[in-house]
Amino acid sequence: MTVYQELQLNQAGSKALIRSCTNRKDKMRHTAIYLFKICLTMAFCMAVVIGFSKIFGNGNSIVGVVVLLCVMAFRFADFGIRTPHAMGALTLMFAILTFGPRLANAGGLVQEFLVNTVCILLLMVLGCHNVVMFNHSTLLLCYLLLYGYDVTGDLYIQRLIAMGIGAAATLIVYYRNHRKKVYKRSLGDIFKEFDIHSLRTRWQITMVFGVTTAMLIAGLLHVPRRMWIGIAAMSILVPFHEDAKKRAKSRVPGNIVGCFIFLALYYLLPPSIYNYVGVIGGYRSGAVSDLWLSGCVQHVRSIVDCGREFSDFRGRYSSGFSITFSGLFMGFFLSVVSEEFWIGCRVMDNKKTSKTDTDNFLSSLRRLFPPPPANSHAETACSDTLTEAGYAHSDDEN
Repeated sequence: MTVYQELQLNQAGSKALIRSCTNRKDKMRHTAIYLFKICLTMAFCMAVVIGFSKIFGNGNSIVGVVVLLCVMAFRFADFGIRTPHAMGALTLMFAILTFGPRLANAGGLVQEFLVNTVCILLLMVLGCHNVVMFNHSTLLLCYLLLYGYDVTGDLYIQRLIAMGIGAAATLIVYYRNHRKKVYKRSLGDIFKEFDIHSLRTRWQITMVFGVTTAMLIAGLLHVPRRMWIGIAAMSILVPFHEDAKKRAKSRVPGNIVGCFIFLALYYLLPPSIYNYVGVIGGYRSGAVSDLWLSGCVQHVRSIVDCGREFSDFRGRYSSGFSITFSGLFMGFFLSVVSEEFWIGCRVMDNKKTSKTDTDNFLSSLRRLFPPPPANSHAETACSDTLTEAGYAHSDDEN
């Protein structure tokens, strides 16, 4: 494998290649290439974000982060449907990312809750049909970042242009990397397979109302920068409940470590570099695989971001600390509540199915053994038709 080919590997592929090395020399070589790729990627990310900030204004630097997330994620991940249909879905998702956050911020809490619910639900249905790809972590993060860094007026006009350029870049990358993949499923099949009885659909609904409810509660409590509560809740609301428990346990020590890292950054780094910590952390939180480290990076980012609302150390630190842990707690609590709710739904479905099966069986028996005519001389003591109670009684005797 050449150096160029190795640079094209994703994080999992690079780590697997390093683990497969049998001698120390090869392992050091592949590790050096992997670290060089990380530095190269971070430099590219910084250049793109700074470029978007210079061209479209400082308020739209977050669009550069969103475009990077989409390009880097959908370079490897797909939607599990035909490529032309996937590109149509991707166009719709960029339209939601462009107009949804602005519409949510334009009204009160009720309008915000409704708009966020509809937009996040559409993103989950369009882009998260294949649960294994974990596309929700990219799409929902992009939506919440654009929601939290909202702009108006001329800056929003600039944002429309920036999002259009980002959509075109993402579509080009997606088509180039996935055009040869063959899928039978179409975009219409995704909506047909949206079934309340499937585990995937139930998880999608849980994610939608978990994130929007957490942000609604934060809004009622007047919590600043409440997008971080939504992001923290999203990190807990994974498809499987056991994984949610694991994430909740792993994120807590990560956030505690993040507190100490923030203290070090606050006293060692100049204030002018604080804004770039969020950019670097944004890439690293998407790149690291260890849950505690990801939680650590996320916690530092939330504290640094709270500096926009609080200029003093105590306000910034306490706000970031409370926001992140509140999001984790609400995410895990809503995960437990939703799990119990869906268990209750499954029990009710099983009861209905069992009763339907019994009724169908008894109906078949009645068709096979019809009752005798009214003028028949058959003995009345022996009925040819089993009632439901009689069927149960006979079954007990057998």
